[in-house]
Amino acid sequence: MNLEQALVVSSEQACENTRLLWLSAPAVGRAARPGQFLMIRCGEGCDPLLPRPMSFHRFRQVGDERQFAILFDRRGRGTDWLWRRQPGDLVSLFGPLGRGYSVRRESQNLLLVAGGIGISALVSLADEAIAGGRAVTLLQGAKTAARLFPSSSLPPEVEVASATDDGSAGHRGLVTELLPQYLPWADQVFACGPNAMYEAMAAVMRQQTSRKPVQVLLEEHMACGMGVCYCCAVFTRRGVRLVCKDGPRFELREVFP
Repeated sequence: MNLEQALVVSSEQACENTRLLWLSAPAVGRAARPGQFLMIRCGEGCDPLLPRPMSFHRFRQVGDERQFAILFDRRGRGTDWLWRRQPGDLVSLFGPLGRGYSVRRESQNLLLVAGGIGISALVSLADEAIAGGRAVTLLQGAKTAARLFPSSSLPPEVEVASATDDGSAGHRGLVTELLPQYLPWADQVFACGPNAMYEAMAAVMRQQTSRKPVQVLLEEHMACGMGVCYCCAVFTRRGVRLVCKDGPRFELREVFP
């Protein structure tokens, strides 16, 4: 895996405390797919030492090049450094890494479930599904309305339902509380968010006695992103698996039975 120098094409605030960066690195953008991730060095020199894993958020064609975007919250030194990058700056990264989402050929109705910054990995899937003539419904949850990804930035064909912890937009409560209403319509379910959200989803699936396929992207701390350090090992029904190499895509029941 080669370390690439990506050019920052644009930088803008997407919602409260969330940044959208468009990047140009032709070799990386050409091979990436929804649900995969890349490792980004968030600093100069060796501080911070370890790169940060980031999902591919979106893709666009500019001439002969396929550019990609990342969407991230400002949480610490690394993401603060990345937040301050401006057009023309260079960022070191490598990827694409991991197994992304897999849509069955016969699936026409896709239900996407996003918790917090988990929306970052789902928008490119929505873009591709709409372009392919599929129907997409997005359920997204956040603490407040200000933290929701703006529906105006999504393809107009995407149906959006929101949930906020404080009730400032949409349903007051957890996004997983919306799941029973939409589950019968879906051919496949795709999710990205914290483990607590996946546990709640698994509980809903048991209550609904549903065996519909649900693909989730696991979020774990990573040091290498390539299966060397074993930092992201998780226990599954098939034994110990590495999120960076065997995932990040897993079947929900494989990890949260």
